[in-house]
Amino acid sequence: MTAVNYDGFCQSLTKFVPESRQFRDDLHRLTYGTDASFYRLIPEVVVKVINEAEVIEVLRLAHQFNISVTFRAAGTSLSGQAVTDAVLVVLEGNSWRDFEILDGGNQIALQPGIIGAQVNKYLAPHGRKIGPDPASIGTAKIGGIAANNASGMCCGTAQNSYRTVEGMRMVMADGTVLDTRDEASRVAFAKSHTSLLQGLSDLSHQVKSNLVLLEKITHKFRLKNTTGYSLNALVDFDEPIEILEHLMIGSEGTLGFISEITYNTVPDYANKATALVLFPDVEAACNAVIALKKQPVDAVELMDRAGLRSVEDKPGMPEHLKTLGNDVAALLVDVRGETADSLADRIAQVQQCLGSQTLLMPAQFSTDPDEYARLWGIRKGLFPAVGAVREKGTTVIIEDVAFPIESLAKGTRELQTLFSKYNYDEAIIFGHALEGNLHFVFTQDFSTQAEVDRYSGFMHDVAELVAVKYGGSLKAEHGTGRNMAPFVELEWGKDAYLLMWALKKLCDPHNILNPGVVLNEDPEVHLKNLKPMPAANELVDSCIECGFCEPICPSRHLTLTPRQRIVAVREQARLEADGQDEAATAWAKSIDYDAIDTCAVDGLCATRCPVGINTGELMRELRTDRRGDRSKSVAAKAQQHMAGMTSATRVGLKSADLAYKVMGEKALGAVSRGMTKVTGGIVPTWHPYLPRSVKSVEPRITEDDAVNGKVVYFPSCVTRSMGTAENDDTETRDIRSVIDSLLFKAGFGAITPPSIDKLCCGLPFASMGFPDSAGSSIKQLEAVLWEASEQGKYPVLCDTSPCTLRMIEQFEKPMKLVETAGFIEQYLLPFLEISPKSEPIALHITCSARKMGLDATLRKLTNLCSGAVLEPEEEGCCGFGGDKGFTVPELNAASLARLKEQLPENCTQGVSNSRTCEIGLSLHSGRQYRSIAYLVDECASNEFTKTDEQVKELIAEA
Repeated sequence: MTAVNYDGFCQSLTKFVPESRQFRDDLHRLTYGTDASFYRLIPEVVVKVINEAEVIEVLRLAHQFNISVTFRAAGTSLSGQAVTDAVLVVLEGNSWRDFEILDGGNQIALQPGIIGAQVNKYLAPHGRKIGPDPASIGTAKIGGIAANNASGMCCGTAQNSYRTVEGMRMVMADGTVLDTRDEASRVAFAKSHTSLLQGLSDLSHQVKSNLVLLEKITHKFRLKNTTGYSLNALVDFDEPIEILEHLMIGSEGTLGFISEITYNTVPDYANKATALVLFPDVEAACNAVIALKKQPVDAVELMDRAGLRSVEDKPGMPEHLKTLGNDVAALLVDVRGETADSLADRIAQVQQCLGSQTLLMPAQFSTDPDEYARLWGIRKGLFPAVGAVREKGTTVIIEDVAFPIESLAKGTRELQTLFSKYNYDEAIIFGHALEGNLHFVFTQDFSTQAEVDRYSGFMHDVAELVAVKYGGSLKAEHGTGRNMAPFVELEWGKDAYLLMWALKKLCDPHNILNPGVVLNEDPEVHLKNLKPMPAANELVDSCIECGFCEPICPSRHLTLTPRQRIVAVREQARLEADGQDEAATAWAKSIDYDAIDTCAVDGLCATRCPVGINTGELMRELRTDRRGDRSKSVAAKAQQHMAGMTSATRVGLKSADLAYKVMGEKALGAVSRGMTKVTGGIVPTWHPYLPRSVKSVEPRITEDDAVNGKVVYFPSCVTRSMGTAENDDTETRDIRSVIDSLLFKAGFGAITPPSIDKLCCGLPFASMGFPDSAGSSIKQLEAVLWEASEQGKYPVLCDTSPCTLRMIEQFEKPMKLVETAGFIEQYLLPFLEISPKSEPIALHITCSARKMGLDATLRKLTNLCSGAVLEPEEEGCCGFGGDKGFTVPELNAASLARLKEQLPENCTQGVSNSRTCEIGLSLHSGRQYRSIAYLVDECASNEFTKTDEQVKELIAEA
């Protein structure tokens, strides 16, 4: 066999794609090559592409060098369709995100790199959404959603990509572009690819004249079905280009690349209700599903007793779940309406239908948003519930089948019998019952041949049960991938199977597009290249590598994501377990920058993780492991001399301000860049949005000013040093002055803790990997604030949200701890009169504010003060990460790369609630971001009128 010339391929590709977006090192090939499936193939080359022209060149060179290519969007695929040992092409994160809303929201044109949930946010003002609604919609990108024909809970078969696609732009295997929405493109393609289109036409006629095959195709696509290709395209359409367009849906990147797609959207009704309906057994539940199929329901989710048991002890779950018998099953029934009245009418119809069924208790629908979310939380918690309790070294497998609805009860029972036969005692069943679509989840160890054999036997029996006995679908919505490729012929029969191979050869005659996926002649491919899941660290061992954490990670476009960091750490554990000490040491060094140094340690990944993993905690632990005794000693001395550290920071900022006035912006920037390079990032690069030094930390409001209440005010070490921006910021007051102004206007007094310059919450030490110094700081601060608050009598205000969150998480004494926005809303707002500004305000909700549940609070305050509030789509951490914005500024730049373009010119001001975050936001947006306190103070009546002399008198009296 001729060796594949990857060197030549990459050298030729460099003319079109720079080396910086080609990865051939071990770390990036492994981490970028990992997806959500339980397969592991390591690509030889990973290429990040930014546009269609680069895709065309990749395909042209792939033909030239006879190299196969696999396309990857978000990597949430579960069946092995997005892994390869050849060339992996991934969408560069800040590209492929253009969209156009058409016909008042009835259609939307999308590039493949947009996350599905973001599309629905674009459509929300129009009361519309896209039809596909996979459980991964918060992570999955449009390219993957279309290429896998993903559906979901409410989507069914009527609103999936196949049914709602209006047109698309695609790149064929030979690099030719076809835009089915453009007549000129269609005509040109018809001339250049006559044989392809004629072949599709011939196959369509062949199917339509074969009544047995025609009936089989018609039956299979009455169900949810993503096994094999979309053969229904050959039945549903006559025009070859329409056939080709619909074959691309669900083709998993094996027939071409979708570079843009236009969807017909569907209504998104705001009025909705749900009910958890309990049945004595699964038969009764499935009989009810058949009845509900004819009713105005939007979703009906089946859950077996094992599934309910897996979540019954979770917070917020109904107590009666624990008392249910072993045979009980449940349906989560969702009803929606255009208006409240139409919703009520639909609920009444569904209630009447359920009244004729055998229920354990009457169904009760709720329209309360909290109750609605709680009930859906039961359903959404099933998959992670299994993943969270699995044994170390095992993986979670979620299979996805569909039975004809009339066979749903029998099929469910027989699946449960197979669980017992193969000792999958932890397995649970749930799914989209209206379509007969079941998911079943179990854990699997692939470390021994006996375990592989157990899985093999189980899958063989499942295939016989679903595909042969009941004529169902082995893959209803997760795609065929490698996992079900050996069973495609079993499900479809020889004629249909040969038809699929004919389609593949028509569209990809040289088999360069994702070979081995969908169609594979190896009957055991589903048992090969199984992903190892070695135990690495208790903080992350429960990770299922789903990738749900990735969209919110600030380093996702710079280095690695949380999932990729965990993959890297697991690889090191594997090397160590195999006794490859030298390789493990080299690997540890290779991940220093990409995994450890560029992690913002913001913890937002835990909010998206199905099993609640905070990868930042692991990276913080690894930073600690790297610290030597000398650096720990330095940190301890810094903690003991916090007042001197704070004073030194103020001196440094004053020096920078003086240098700016003497040297000017251009010269100072050049000098500071050189200093940053020489000191390895210890000295940050100067820019005009760096803060002024705070002039004074003396309080202007004391507890004697209390009329409506008192608060203990602890300014963080950041705000005690850093004021507003040095250049072009018309606001010169520091945050302490603004808080004092608000306190005065609201009639509140402030208790200032003694010797505040010596106090710190310890967050800087914790982030840098010095837990001992961090612990000493937080204990010292807690003792002082406990005394100042008179043992929790008064609330404690900290003006920096990350510091407040750390205090909430670390303090043991019962104190009421609030940050700026929460304090203003809860304590000050009742005493303030707000006159809103007319100009728009940009809002950034910090990661710590999100974790404290202050999203709504910040939105409320900003909306009170402005008629137009803008939230750029880049939600989550800004990447400043405490000191990271100074020491690793590229992290902040990568996280906010799209911020400036998302803000209109008439938006000149932004708000947040963390001073360091505001520095980075200002730099990368070109707008001044300040604390929400500045905006509220600007819009609140009753000017702060005390003179400096009066303030000095008050301080002297105190």
